[in-house]
Amino acid sequence: MFKTPFKRIFQALYFIRNEDTISSQTYKDAGVDIAAGNALVDAIKPLAKATGRPGADGALGGFGGLFDLKAAGFTDPVLVAATDGVGTKLKLAIDTGLHDGIGADLVAMCVNDLVVQGAEPLFFLDYYATGQLDPKTAESVIASIAASCREAGCALIGGETAEMPGMYEGGDYDLAGFAVGAAERGQILTGQNVGNGDVILGLASSGLHSNGFSLVRKIIEGRGLDLTDPAPFENGKSLGEALLAPTRIYVKNCLRAHRSGKVNAFAHITGGGIIENIPRILPKGLCAEIDAASWPLADVFAWLAGNGDILPNDLALTFNCGIGMAVITAPEDAHSVAENLRAGGETVYEIGQVKARQGDTPALILANTESWTKGESIR
Repeated sequence: MFKTPFKRIFQALYFIRNEDTISSQTYKDAGVDIAAGNALVDAIKPLAKATGRPGADGALGGFGGLFDLKAAGFTDPVLVAATDGVGTKLKLAIDTGLHDGIGADLVAMCVNDLVVQGAEPLFFLDYYATGQLDPKTAESVIASIAASCREAGCALIGGETAEMPGMYEGGDYDLAGFAVGAAERGQILTGQNVGNGDVILGLASSGLHSNGFSLVRKIIEGRGLDLTDPAPFENGKSLGEALLAPTRIYVKNCLRAHRSGKVNAFAHITGGGIIENIPRILPKGLCAEIDAASWPLADVFAWLAGNGDILPNDLALTFNCGIGMAVITAPEDAHSVAENLRAGGETVYEIGQVKARQGDTPALILANTESWTKGESIR
């Protein structure tokens, strides 16, 4: 009595399986090309290998990256970790098709945060997510990540490439970076040694770095400009090329200055600009007085201020304004620390002083901003 029903069920299962064989849906049909991803991994393996350093001897392709702290020369290390992205600067890279510097931004935003605490960057991992994997674009981005890891002295030991149609449109992509560094116990910089009267040195930035681009894009749109237009503030480059100047990596020079024993604190000037980042490393009861006339406001910032009608304080709250890293040192050490940094290729300005904070005094006083508005803005 069960033969007929069983036969029908069997036939139904058979035809489902048979139809599946004939018109099988694949992951590639859904927009994910595993073969392209594997080809990308093969292409970037030599790039990652070139970032090798003591402690990092593994190869890409495993389930996790390995790092040997003892082989790196540490005795009693404290690990320091940082993660960051590039923000809407990515949109400019995508719109212009200029991808070969954006990886430098990703690495710099992470490793510059590590050195602020006196840590040596050890290894880096990246996350690259896109709607549709373009191996050429991805390889260009990851090649710049690898080159910047070499510059920072850290190993690229792994990462993730995620193809996610429906989450991202077409060739749009997003980036995140993860860096781990270490310092010997007792050599971590916390800002606790900063004192009244300390000198604040500023290291020149290479441009906008990776902050404020939502405002930059709004100004461009409001002015009806195209990224292929000549840059008003930099001869020989398009607007897109000039704005995409990669973030400067300060690691090696700052580490050397720190190891001299004469640096009390660093501050990486990122989101929140000069106004918010320097106070982050000041002990309670102290403030920073910054002289805006002590360094030249780079043309790109003058152009943004003029075209966006941005007041000086708002400019300093959004952008680095030409100072990508602040270095705090005792007055008697300021000259030698500045010379140490200049020897490594940094442009150094003495931009201010740490002072006692009285009552309702703000944590940072930005003086002489009228120097930023003198003369005609570049338009």
